[in-house]
Amino acid sequence: MDKHYLTPLFSPESIVVFANPAETGEATSALNQALLEALKAQRFSGTLQFVDIHTTGTLADLAQTVADLAIIALPAQDMNAALELAARLSCKAALLISTGISADKAAELKKIARREGIHLLGPNCLGFQRPSLQLNASASGGLARAGSLALISQSGALTASMLDWASNNAVGFSTVVSLGPNTVLDMADVLDFLANDAKTHSIIVYLEGISNARRFMSALRSAANAKPVVVLKAGRKPAGNEAAQTHSGAIVGSDDVFDAALRRAGAVRVRSFVQLFSAAKCLASRYRPVGKRLAIVTNGGGPGVLAADWVNEIHLQLAKLSHETVQALKPQLPALASLTDLIDLSEEAGPAHYAAAIEAAHKDREVDGVLVICSPKVGMDTSAIAQAVAALKPKVGKPMLACWMGDRSVVPARAILNEASIPSFRTPEAAVGAFGNLAAFYQNQQLLQQTPPPLSTLAKPDIEGARLVIESVLAERRKVLTEMESKTLLSAFHIPVTETLLARSATEAMMIATQLGFPVALKIDSPDISHKSDVQGVVLNIMSGSAARDAYSDMIERVTRLLPQARINGVTVQRMARNRRGREICVGLVTDAPFGPVITFGAGGTMIELIDDRAMELPPLNLFLARRMIDRSRVAETLGEWRGATAADRDALEQVLLRVSEMVCELPQLREMDINPIIVDESGAVAVDARIVIDSAPQAASGRLSNYHHLSILPYPARYEQVLPLRGGGEYTVRPIHPDDAQMLQDLMHHLSQESRYFRFVSSMAELPPQMLARFTLIDYDREMALVAVVKERTANAEGEISETERIVGVSRYITNPDQTSCEFSLVVADDFNGKGLGSRLMECIMDVAREKGLSEIDGLVLANNQPMLKLMRGLGFSVKAFAEDPEFKLVTHPL
Repeated sequence: MDKHYLTPLFSPESIVVFANPAETGEATSALNQALLEALKAQRFSGTLQFVDIHTTGTLADLAQTVADLAIIALPAQDMNAALELAARLSCKAALLISTGISADKAAELKKIARREGIHLLGPNCLGFQRPSLQLNASASGGLARAGSLALISQSGALTASMLDWASNNAVGFSTVVSLGPNTVLDMADVLDFLANDAKTHSIIVYLEGISNARRFMSALRSAANAKPVVVLKAGRKPAGNEAAQTHSGAIVGSDDVFDAALRRAGAVRVRSFVQLFSAAKCLASRYRPVGKRLAIVTNGGGPGVLAADWVNEIHLQLAKLSHETVQALKPQLPALASLTDLIDLSEEAGPAHYAAAIEAAHKDREVDGVLVICSPKVGMDTSAIAQAVAALKPKVGKPMLACWMGDRSVVPARAILNEASIPSFRTPEAAVGAFGNLAAFYQNQQLLQQTPPPLSTLAKPDIEGARLVIESVLAERRKVLTEMESKTLLSAFHIPVTETLLARSATEAMMIATQLGFPVALKIDSPDISHKSDVQGVVLNIMSGSAARDAYSDMIERVTRLLPQARINGVTVQRMARNRRGREICVGLVTDAPFGPVITFGAGGTMIELIDDRAMELPPLNLFLARRMIDRSRVAETLGEWRGATAADRDALEQVLLRVSEMVCELPQLREMDINPIIVDESGAVAVDARIVIDSAPQAASGRLSNYHHLSILPYPARYEQVLPLRGGGEYTVRPIHPDDAQMLQDLMHHLSQESRYFRFVSSMAELPPQMLARFTLIDYDREMALVAVVKERTANAEGEISETERIVGVSRYITNPDQTSCEFSLVVADDFNGKGLGSRLMECIMDVAREKGLSEIDGLVLANNQPMLKLMRGLGFSVKAFAEDPEFKLVTHPL
């Protein structure tokens, strides 16, 4: 059960192939022929058998054939029979190589695969490659060179182009997967496998659309937490968006929202095919996330300045050597060399000068990466310089990129750099952009680590009151809230609003205005009018009671004439904000297909559409995410001291964003929201107007109970936290795991006995590898759960001062199986806490969570000689059976 469920597909030990190159139909025949040639071009490391379903013989003739994977490249009318035959041969996975299969036919094949327990890749895909296994199960060209880079593509043409480019650039792959429309296993499934694949160290993705946002985000976050992921998404503009949806058959949402989703998942987005190649070069060199400071080593000022300009253009930082480094390096360089900003070695630079400069930059703490630029000069040996740079590659731990400018004269030098796995680019801008991808990955990893709860630590909102407002509006079969209703909703979540009263007559408007104090604003109140200014339903700066009375009468008459069918409740009266130096901000909500609710932040007021300043973030938010969101907006530059105005209260804005996040999490009926404007100054923030659109809450997935199924990222499930008594005295806390627990989890591993480590991991490893540690601590709370038992311990330092620290002493975990109805568990307890009831309590807690999620069974594998665990399982009511696949294990199961 430690193997991934797609291991039989991507790492099969035996394969049976159903293909007949003599079949009629030009497209089918061409695919068959390409597949057969690809499979036979090299020797697959496992067993490979070819079957013609028309001529091989009866099922009895195939009775002795057992395979992990069935590869099917047959006409559509033969696919059902071949898939059913694969099931008879005990195949656990199948690959359907085909094109042009309809959605209805794909659904039919999916039904057969699900009934037979087969994991099905296809139809409408060109297959996959696993170079380390010498397996080319694709119609995408020759087998790629083996490497650590994985490629997933929703375009067969792009897959073939990428492989062709890679063959000439010394780039190797661990896996290449070509997906198409209506495939059963989709992008999320493949990402999930690659996240756990030891042969894959980085992933590039070509994406046109997704079918399920929650599953996609879950898999992408898991993958990007363990290894770099770079995504090229088609359909950035409306025309391309429509074309992508037609081609891939998947849902294509807003491009800005997709940007926000990728950032939150910790992945990096590139904008062009060229940038994807650049990213592939860097990732194939196995460079890891770094900061933003790039040192530029060059022998020409012009190329160096071009590179520095692009560093500023894409918001990186030009790294400058420290004073100590400059003093040590200068004697080793030509007299004309300059180290002020660029590391300009001058035209006299040779191999030794380049080597000295690179080594100095590598050792300098102010440098995160190095770009080496070489511009050919008369009499210069560019290949010798490339040899010197290549020799440094094993010693340099920071990313090192190269740009050998020119063309024919530097071809041999570029070949040397490629062979040394140093990413080489033809222009300084391309090289800087590639480093920018690495820096962006580093930045996005900070967003990935954020796992906020649905409610902040601020005062608890009146959630029930807000729900009653929404239910009353929906009961009236309305979807647009009036201003009064919208402000009531905001007030329920403690968002400051201007005092607003409803006047139902001209005289009432005059009295309310006088009581509030002038100046006041009058606004039409109607459930049928979304944008009041469009019907002249707003009057500002009213300075007297008589003016308020007249404005009321004029507004009612005007709106009634323009919209005679509109229902008018009256006119709202509110006092105008006094501070003339306040900034106008807009905080809102949009609902995207497929990502669901997205929070927006930017400049507000009447010019909002023209300014188009809108930062986006997927909920839930915490303080870190709220601050980053504000910083990404253009209006952020005006929030400090600006043109004589004192700095605005950013804390107040951050609290508004946290409150909006709470609203989005707790009120799944919200569809659109514009709190515009919010006036913010040095004394705080207040919402002047708001427009909210609602609808019935979306339905949860069948069998799943979740208050947050409308969100793409599930919030931290704080509701599972509880404090429990410890047998023998004391107490401990059981809570869901989060990314900050990584070091405590590693400490638990360090302190386990060798026997306990072997019982849990069937391995003698003394500590968790970084990828496994990341995988264990940042989880998707929808498809899995890990509960940790935490105790507080008091320790004294050398001076006798007492401090309190937390320690993880136990972990229970489950992961939902591919059938979506059962789950697999694991359990470990610190040796010094055995016999204190932690194991049984952690198991009971994790089973409660699985039961709440609607799962029907929990199971696990226990080593047959692990008698304490087997005793615990029997005590909890688990059945213990022999495990047919391995006699060293027992299979323990319990219905939920």
